[in-house]
Order: sequence, then C-alpha cells, then structure tokens
Amino acid sequence: MSKAFTKETDNDQDDEAEAGPALPAGTKNYITPEGLQRLRDELSQLWNVERPKVVEIVSWAAGNGDRSENGDYLYGKRRLREIDRRVRFLRKRLEIAEPVDPNLQTNRQQVFFGATVTYVDEADTERTVRIVGVDEARQEHGEISWISPVARALLKARVGDTVEVRTPLGRQSLEVLKISY
Repeated sequence: MSKAFTKETDNDQDDEAEAGPALPAGTKNYITPEGLQRLRDELSQLWNVERPKVVEIVSWAAGNGDRSENGDYLYGKRRLREIDRRVRFLRKRLEIAEPVDPNLQTNRQQVFFGATVTYVDEADTERTVRIVGVDEARQEHGEISWISPVARALLKARVGDTVEVRTPLGRQSLEVLKISY
C-alpha cells in the first residue's frame, strides 16, 4: 500500500491529554522531592537511553528499503512519537512543579500534603494512604493525589476526626486513626 493512503500525523495535541493526569485550573502542581526525582529520572531515561536506541533502530530499518511494510520502521516511528510525547509532557510538568517537602511540616497533628494517613471506613476497613502530587500518585503504592476526593476530605483533619467523602459512588465517612510525615 502506498504511503499516500495511510494516515500519519505529527499533531499529537489530542494525545498529550492522555500523557498524564490533568491539573484543575488555577491549582499549583505540588510534588514531593521523591516524586520530583522520579519524574526527572524518567525524563533522563527516555531522552538519554530509550530514544537513542529507537532512533538507531529506525535509522537501520529505513536503510532496508521499502518502509511501507517494514515492521521495525513502522513500530520504531510509533514508539518514537510516544517517547517524544511523554518527554514533552514531563518537561512541561517539571517546569511548573512546586516541590513541597513534607519533612519540613511543623504542624504534625493535622493532615497536610505529604502526610501518610491511616483511616478506617464505614465497613471497618483500615487503609493507609500517602497524599502526594498529581504526577506522582501511584495507587498500587498507597499514594493518592492531593486533589482526589479522599485526600481532599482528609486534608486538615486530626487523629480521631471523622470526615465525609463524596465520590461518584456516594458519601462515605472515614475516621482518621494515625498521621505521620
């Protein structure tokens, strides 16, 4: 098939929204020092390691002739666009990042950004979460974004406080059991 009949665009603006979570308008991009370092490490890995390897593969594949049916070339170009899209996203987010060190928090009796909070819900399920930035939240590690409904409900709470969370599934009460930084 001729390349004239394939659709390949360089306009990745629609895809950039999928590169990461959106920040609500007018909010700062708070991030912990650890999260900031993870983003920097990811950017460095993509730019200095992965991208040069993919460029080398694409260059080699392009030299093999017919590009329309060359899987290495087509996959490499697609992967290169994915890497470039993620690099652009990371650079933009690092530019607007507002590092906040939870270790410098003086009021350790209340929940603030960076706190690790243990709470119990109405079903007597105990959970521990750490409130972190939008770009560093990893649910599998118990890290939730500071703009999530649970984090917003927990912010400024103290041990023993009961807070109410409004989620798409309804309302739920949470009791704060422990706060640490």
